[in-house]
Amino acid sequence: MLTTPLNALHIELGARMVPFAGYSMPVQYPAGLMAEHVHTRTAAGLFDVSHMGQLKLIGADAAAAFETLMPVDVIDLPVGKQRYGLLLTDEGTIIDDLMFFNQGVVDGEPTLFVIVNGACKVGDIAHIQARIGQRCKVAPMPDHALLALQGPQAATALARLAPGVEKLVFMTGGAFSIAGCDCFVTRSGYTGEDGFEISVPAAQADTLARALLAQPEVKPIGLGARNSLRLEAGLCLYGNDIDTTTTPPEAALNWAIQKVRRTGGARAGGFPGADKVLAQIDNPATLARKRVGLVALERVPVREHTELQSTDGQKIGEVTSGLLGPTVNEPIAIGYVTPAFAAVGTRVNAMVRGKAVPMEVRAMPFVPANYFRG
Repeated sequence: MLTTPLNALHIELGARMVPFAGYSMPVQYPAGLMAEHVHTRTAAGLFDVSHMGQLKLIGADAAAAFETLMPVDVIDLPVGKQRYGLLLTDEGTIIDDLMFFNQGVVDGEPTLFVIVNGACKVGDIAHIQARIGQRCKVAPMPDHALLALQGPQAATALARLAPGVEKLVFMTGGAFSIAGCDCFVTRSGYTGEDGFEISVPAAQADTLARALLAQPEVKPIGLGARNSLRLEAGLCLYGNDIDTTTTPPEAALNWAIQKVRRTGGARAGGFPGADKVLAQIDNPATLARKRVGLVALERVPVREHTELQSTDGQKIGEVTSGLLGPTVNEPIAIGYVTPAFAAVGTRVNAMVRGKAVPMEVRAMPFVPANYFRG
């Protein structure tokens, strides 16, 4: 079992550690999942996400090369901005979802900073190296940790240590010195709240984490609350809600694909599985299933892999993530249904231990996003 640079701190703070993506990770601290969730929604929570993969793509051809792997616009991303991306197979299904940032010229060369999911990082880096390693330098960053500071008071807490960071807006970033640590900060996150992700050399991670936890707004948050927060935000968990059986249109991720890469765009296609993905975008009627939000109409949590049926008993899909949403105080879920049942307001049944639990298709996010856009 691998450990992050903050492993000793988690144990010191009384965390309950569990295996996750090959790492020993904190699932919760003594306050418990519910308190951690509420604290992140109302103040600021600190997450150790050092299990995730960090890498840089370096060279004049890096952006154009990276764009050949994904259906999103990489070339036109301005310096200082971040974007959500999707690595695809040659069949147009999702290898991973990721974030990438245009750092501009670093040490004399154009540089993209990329963050991928922890469970996928070895395969992702190998895939990127194999596909575009001859066009740019693919430089993994195993000597860096990653922390996420999330919540409505995150900017207040972080600006105390890094004046100027409050001027960032959603999906922008820059280099900052925080408590003497050399950090690269982006204003984004996985909770639906305002917040920041902070890349820091592993040797400085403990110093940074302790400085952040010393702020009155900040408490440590584990993977349990991270999951409930992201589900309320309607965000996908790779391996649950998206995977190599899922295309972006099936996953309702068309919003991530800019017009320039779609049919009729100046750089349409040219990515793995483009024919299939663009056909699904252009002809939604060809989709066999679609990702939707669901709310149970009885107070019964509906977990992943629960079968979904029409009200007359026909199997129409499956839940991929589900729990009792602490903020909304009702059972919520993400799942896939046949398109005829994807409209908001449609009633379906979840089969929980042989009993039909009525659910309704709802718009996502379940909790309004609180990103800071200036």
